[in-house]
Amino acid sequence: MKSQIIEQLGQVDILLPSLVAEALAANDRIKVRMSALQAAVDHAQQPDRPTTDLHVECHAAGIAPAALATLIRGAHPAGDGRIAAPSLARLMKEIADDVAAMIKAVSAGKPSEGESMNARLAAIRNSGLLEASNEIDIARVGKLTGVAQDGSDSLHRLVMDLHKALNKLAANCSQEIVAGAHVFGLQPEDHAPVENFMHGLNETRALKFNHPGLDTMATRSGDRLLIQNDIGTTDAHVVVIAIRQNSVTVTYTDVHRARAKFFTALFDKFVVKWNGLDRHTAASLGEDNAFFLVTGQYEAGSAGDRDAFLAALGAALVFLIDWNKARKLLRSWVTNDDAARILEWAARHRFGHRGFLELGGNELIGAAVRDAAPTRIGFGERLDQALGRNAAVDFLKTAIRVSTETLIAGGSVRLVRDQIEADLVRHLERVESALLAIVLRQVGLAHDLAAAIAQHIAELQAGRPVDGKQLTARAGRIEQKADRIAVEARNEITRLDAGPTLEQLVDRAEESVDELEQAAFIASLAPTGIEPTLLLAIAELSATAIAATEAAASGLAAAVEVPEGRSADAEDTLAAITRLIDAEHAADAQERAIIARVFSGGFDLATSLSILELARAIERATDRLAGFGYLLRRHIMTDLSA
Repeated sequence: MKSQIIEQLGQVDILLPSLVAEALAANDRIKVRMSALQAAVDHAQQPDRPTTDLHVECHAAGIAPAALATLIRGAHPAGDGRIAAPSLARLMKEIADDVAAMIKAVSAGKPSEGESMNARLAAIRNSGLLEASNEIDIARVGKLTGVAQDGSDSLHRLVMDLHKALNKLAANCSQEIVAGAHVFGLQPEDHAPVENFMHGLNETRALKFNHPGLDTMATRSGDRLLIQNDIGTTDAHVVVIAIRQNSVTVTYTDVHRARAKFFTALFDKFVVKWNGLDRHTAASLGEDNAFFLVTGQYEAGSAGDRDAFLAALGAALVFLIDWNKARKLLRSWVTNDDAARILEWAARHRFGHRGFLELGGNELIGAAVRDAAPTRIGFGERLDQALGRNAAVDFLKTAIRVSTETLIAGGSVRLVRDQIEADLVRHLERVESALLAIVLRQVGLAHDLAAAIAQHIAELQAGRPVDGKQLTARAGRIEQKADRIAVEARNEITRLDAGPTLEQLVDRAEESVDELEQAAFIASLAPTGIEPTLLLAIAELSATAIAATEAAASGLAAAVEVPEGRSADAEDTLAAITRLIDAEHAADAQERAIIARVFSGGFDLATSLSILELARAIERATDRLAGFGYLLRRHIMTDLSA
């Protein structure tokens, strides 16, 4: 009665807060009812699949769930592309009434805008789209709930435009501002939940930088406190939070299912029951035109737990702004799954992605690639292909972190570009170190072969029986493994355009393995009863070969760390190379001593040939390792002078 008198007096403004509250509640209801309409089509077309459960959504919107459940379960084909469902006519009337309630509030605050909205609703009514009957064309459901790409009007588009207008009205007619939220009609106990939500939101609000959004309003509606945030600028991107004492219901709408999954994943520290993530629209509606309605229910054990959850909700919203834009950008450099994981990492560590986008995003990465690695990373090549998955993800995380930190600190874009480029160079150097690590595996196998030969000679010296076939078989397996590693290294070097020196290192290491495998074969054929002085000389040469492989491995292991800027590692590498060259000189002298001993000793032909060929093969292996050492020295000196 009071409201009617006030309307007659022309003082509608005083009713505006309650009208807006009623209209926003109508907006909540219409979303659920349109979801029910879509679910009815789904069930009619695929009756064997489980029906969509809107129980939680209904309670959050203040709708009795039983009627909608009956409508969905009872939906069935009616022929000629139509479906029938119990109480469908009533649902259509309720949808029209909800739209009318929203228009009423807009008309009260913005008469001209309300007149335009009424005209649009009249056009929709005149087209027959809101006809109330218990049968409906499936195509009409698509026109009602979809948003056409060509910009033509629909009921869904009208509802979104009304929602925008209501948000503006709510801000203008708010009775007070609580921690930055526009509120009206609050009760004393409502202030704490609103303040905690806004505390979380304000903690991360700066991370949106110049992007609009995150406007919040709150109102008391019956026994519920409603908090609403517009998030960003996307029409169907809104979160509404309903609070009854310590029970919190989150209703979240989004056009991107992936972003909805991202949002819900951020609250894994709270026991929240989420519904709606796996919902599908009818095929005729088109997924691109549908919005996803996700509902979360959190039953807090105390007011403190409730407020902590509300603060987490508020803090998370900034990470939804431009999320899909950032994901699309990142997935041009890494896989789609890794792009999503990077964004989740950025949210959990409170860096966000808006700073990265604000500074150019893709151009930041592209410029770093062009400046730091024009020949190493090809046009259109993903970073995970050039750097490896973990390194690419780590680099992109750094780019996001540096962008945010620099923007917040008031630093320059040039500083960000320099830091990102430097980090890319470090990762490329680590890739080179990874290639050196592959070569290190080759040298390790050369050491295994030299040790196997030395062990065989030691058995002969001790007069114990030896198995030449076993030695040959073992050496063959090691040589085959080394070949596979060499192929792997060459493929990586070619793919990464890593330069000729690394490939030459692979070649020298492979050649040393081949020579030692040949030496093992010759040793396996050596006759028994060889004079002890010859065996001792061969044992000493084998020990020198082992020392050479150990020096090569030690120098290479230190070289892996040199790109990190550790001068001590460079010194260790150069010292190891010196030991390697000394070993090669010693092997030369030992081989000549063996040749002289054979030529002067009057040994039988088998003994002479086996000892000479064995010594020659071992010495050739140390020659190859010496060449390896010279190449490694050149590689290190190039890095140090860069």
